[in-house]
Amino acid sequence: MLSLVAAGVSGPSWAGDVPSLMLANVYRPGVPLGDYWLSEKYDGLRGFWDGRRLLTRGGDVIAAPAWFTAGWPAEPMDGELWIGRGRFEETLSAVRRQTPDDNAWRKVRFMVFDLPAQPGRFTERIQAYQTLVLQLDRPWVQAVAQERVSSHAELMARLDHTVKNGGEGLMLHRGDSLYRAKRTGDLLKVKTHEDAEARVLQHLPGQGRHTGRMGALLVETPDGVRFRLGNGFTDAQRDHPPALGEWVTYRFRGVNESGVPRFASFLRVRPDALR
Repeated sequence: MLSLVAAGVSGPSWAGDVPSLMLANVYRPGVPLGDYWLSEKYDGLRGFWDGRRLLTRGGDVIAAPAWFTAGWPAEPMDGELWIGRGRFEETLSAVRRQTPDDNAWRKVRFMVFDLPAQPGRFTERIQAYQTLVLQLDRPWVQAVAQERVSSHAELMARLDHTVKNGGEGLMLHRGDSLYRAKRTGDLLKVKTHEDAEARVLQHLPGQGRHTGRMGALLVETPDGVRFRLGNGFTDAQRDHPPALGEWVTYRFRGVNESGVPRFASFLRVRPDALR
């Protein structure tokens, strides 16, 4: 297996702290599904191995135990740090610690789904990352399975089955795509709802039973759209809201004419969001 790294050929640049990652658009009916590979969308934290460090999507170095990344290759690997379905908070707790907890990290898996520096189309890179993971031979490093789906009805049935069994959703990856570090239709997320990230600008005071604590967040999307995010919070989250400057994930149902998300509801703080 010859990589761009091994060959000395220049691929995507990761010279800065923030890795240049391939990002997903949202699936819409009508996409030619025969062109895509299907995999599960893991509800974890994006992890990028740059050949010597494990980074979040935002460029923070993850303080994993030395044994976790021991023997990992110089080959960059794109993946998800994941403990299991419905266990995002547990994954977050383990990964965010500055002093790693061995017992917590023993549960974490690095689910590899691409090799950004590997030449060739995604169909070829599947075999490349599966081979690399097999050669690495670490039980906590796993290759994400890829399969085909032929119709929208079949895709929706698979989505329904995955969600009913505690999964977050599915991913579609165009087989003939190169690794391009931007958001394109080459990578699509398939979920029962839409979600996105926004940055916290201000804590807006509550009224009524929320008097004296946060009533809503004023947030801004990466496209510069500002709106109030007031639904979906627990009382504890209103007492201790996400910090100014943090990124949060919210659910919504389309946008209005001015681009403001409709029926937006807070989902969680997203520490690995692109900053």
